[in-house]
Amino acid sequence: MTNPQSPLTSLHHALASSETDPHTIAVAAAGKANSNDSHNAFLTLTTIESLHRAERLPNLFADTQNRPPLYGVPISIKDCFDLTGTTTSCGSRYYQQLHPVAEKNSWVAQRLLDAGAIIPGKTHLHQLAYGITGENADYGDSVQPRDSTLLTGGSSSGAAASVQEGSALAAIGTDTGGSVRVPAALCGLAGYRASLGVSRGEERWSGAAHLAPSFDTLGLLFRDLRDGPALAGAIYDIPSITAPSQPRIGYVGDNFTHDCEPEVLSAFAAWKQRLTERRATLMPIDTAFWVDSLDIFASIQASEAAQLHRSHYQHFEPAIAERLAWGASITIEQLQAFHRRLEVFRSQMSSLFQQVDLLLLPCAPVSKLFAGKDQSHIRKAILRYTTPASLAGLPVVTLAGEAIGAPLGTGMQLVAAPMQDASLLAFAAAL
Repeated sequence: MTNPQSPLTSLHHALASSETDPHTIAVAAAGKANSNDSHNAFLTLTTIESLHRAERLPNLFADTQNRPPLYGVPISIKDCFDLTGTTTSCGSRYYQQLHPVAEKNSWVAQRLLDAGAIIPGKTHLHQLAYGITGENADYGDSVQPRDSTLLTGGSSSGAAASVQEGSALAAIGTDTGGSVRVPAALCGLAGYRASLGVSRGEERWSGAAHLAPSFDTLGLLFRDLRDGPALAGAIYDIPSITAPSQPRIGYVGDNFTHDCEPEVLSAFAAWKQRLTERRATLMPIDTAFWVDSLDIFASIQASEAAQLHRSHYQHFEPAIAERLAWGASITIEQLQAFHRRLEVFRSQMSSLFQQVDLLLLPCAPVSKLFAGKDQSHIRKAILRYTTPASLAGLPVVTLAGEAIGAPLGTGMQLVAAPMQDASLLAFAAAL
């Protein structure tokens, strides 16, 4: 049975009616923090600071009729964003020791505070945000609070864990090659990866660590699709609009999903049925040109990451150090060729969106990543599903499989054209 109110709406009503208050909310959030078996949803907890802020909120925003949109809402932040009084680790103990304590908030952290949010802490991630599984040799692997045998996925691993455990109503993540979409899908959450254009600019990345500037985007993980427009509006200035009716939705065919687990394929079929019931017109699309996406993406990503972390490679996990060394070996001429291929790919994606309004495909071919197992083979398999949207800088909403009765971990990607974030979020919320 559908809940009559979304989590954000329910919290707003409870605050407005004085059923609860920011301090009570902050105490409850703190009590749930790091309750996964690996006790590492957060790499840095800011419990004392968040409780003090929660106590002050009613006076900071005394006009009860005009309180900001995230008043009293606990929202975690990925530990690649600066938060005053903390050190930004980027998932690396080496950087935790190297970086100074932040004297200024990142743009994202300040946006949250200005909107009235409570920040319970900074969350776990892959080293440098350069991974997709939720594993980290320095801080331990991130396991799901609801099932300790399963990894969260990454790189926004702690973001997903914080929402799943209830220490945050929503979580700030980043998505370069799938780092919001994959943990959202595997953990049964909604996710929003912003258009590259929404995330671009020095201001929005102020106080934030890049992985690959050509592809890095901001994002969110949360529980309920209905909360997407309000959260994205409050943080990223995405306007709330009426959901489009009768959109044309292209879906990938069997030739693309050939490696999917049966549970993922069943969820894919169920979502297609749900979308048809919501008066969408579904049509198969030709994704043959996507075959180049991983090659283009991985090469440009590695080259840019290598530049950012030059002279530090030896301090990171072997697999990441190898990727960085490979990226450093890519010549200027080779990089220019990859960028030319990128422009061709983006042109082909633009042509695709002249035929359809949205795209539907799985987030990953698997629904579970088991903790303690060798995951080295899975990275390329998952990135084949996520990099097409990354290359084209597209906005994506993750649709949780459980929303339609499918098993945990079977999330789908609903993808829109560049800068159509408002329309995408509105349509997803209406589902």
